[in-house]
Amino acid sequence: MNVSSFIAQRIAFNRQKSFSRFIIRLSILATVISVAVMIITLSVVNGFQKTVSEKVFSFWGHVRIASLQPGKASIAEEEPIHQAPELIRSIKQNPQIQSVYPFATKYAILKTTEEMEGVLLKGFDSSYGFKNLQQFLQPGGRWPQFNDSTYSREIVISTYTASQLHLKLSDRVLIYFVRADGTLRPDKLTIVGIYKTGIEEYDKTFAIGDLKLIRRLNNWAEDEIGGYEIFLKDYKQMDAVSRTIYNDPHFPHGQNFQPGAESGATVWETKTARELYPNIFDWLGVQDTNQFILIIIMVVVAAINLITCLIILVLERVRMIGILKALGASNWTVQKIFLYQSGIITFTGVVIGTLFALALLFLQMKTGFVRLKEEAYFMDTATVQILWWQVAIVCAGTIIISVLILFIPSLLVRKIQPIKAIHFR
Repeated sequence: MNVSSFIAQRIAFNRQKSFSRFIIRLSILATVISVAVMIITLSVVNGFQKTVSEKVFSFWGHVRIASLQPGKASIAEEEPIHQAPELIRSIKQNPQIQSVYPFATKYAILKTTEEMEGVLLKGFDSSYGFKNLQQFLQPGGRWPQFNDSTYSREIVISTYTASQLHLKLSDRVLIYFVRADGTLRPDKLTIVGIYKTGIEEYDKTFAIGDLKLIRRLNNWAEDEIGGYEIFLKDYKQMDAVSRTIYNDPHFPHGQNFQPGAESGATVWETKTARELYPNIFDWLGVQDTNQFILIIIMVVVAAINLITCLIILVLERVRMIGILKALGASNWTVQKIFLYQSGIITFTGVVIGTLFALALLFLQMKTGFVRLKEEAYFMDTATVQILWWQVAIVCAGTIIISVLILFIPSLLVRKIQPIKAIHFR
């Protein structure tokens, strides 16, 4: 151990009651708070973005294929398209593709003896595994069961719809479908499941049923559907995959569309979840900006705090500096004493701050003690996602930035003259 390091440790862990001891503890506390806030902010924003984006993806997939309908709303009935086996086989060869499912939607009215509620029935076929939606299914319920002979008379509704109509599992509900000529076609379906996504736009709109029922109501052919939902292994690739699908030779867009081909006489389009719900993803992007600003503020606060601490420590040790210089210590040797001391303070604060932040985050993961307004945040409990590389960057970055910045106030040591310093009171 060299002289600078030895003296720095003696000063840093001095048990005597003094102003410098108070300043050291205050600096450590400020560093603890700054590091903890940065780690907690990153983990909470990670969890928030992951949870909300997964809800959007789970309900609509990462990429959607449907007929080209200019001016069509994101949530509305689709024009029918014919299934395209060649295109789907080509799409599935892409290593980024996880699964492809056909779907269709149809407006309907659910009615009880006292209430009625409009819904958009979203139909799937037997190939749909529902694993993407399983997280939303409430206890005791199940998804519709499909058969080959006829359409399923089972339906899954949201907790919002169930509450509005005072319905529960196993209840039968009268459902009216609007025909093309404006007349209503009634049917009775059994409620086998109730779901809740926490996204108000979904929960107030959708019910889930059988694609065959929608085909029957619309007089569609056996190979007609509303579109395809495509799930990817990495959501970050959805823009690239969407372009690849659109440029596929089998894809029926304006440049290579051949009337009479297996895809039918409709021009198709691809849209990513980000294009379908830009407001949600723009909102998620704002969280990145907010966390970046907060982290910058915390780094500045920690740096200013440590600079102030070092200046006070230098001024309080003026006589010691003068004596060390008089004994032959170089400016750099004395300067290293305070740099070592600041490093000890920073390292101690970073370690305690990291442990404190991780303890709070793991407590939240286990207990969910931080609650949120689901209407505003799409979730009722703050979710966290700890990325260890982010934790490492926060710790290492705080130490490196602090040490580099502390070189500036440590230059005060060079200005101190031994004779004046020894007589300093």
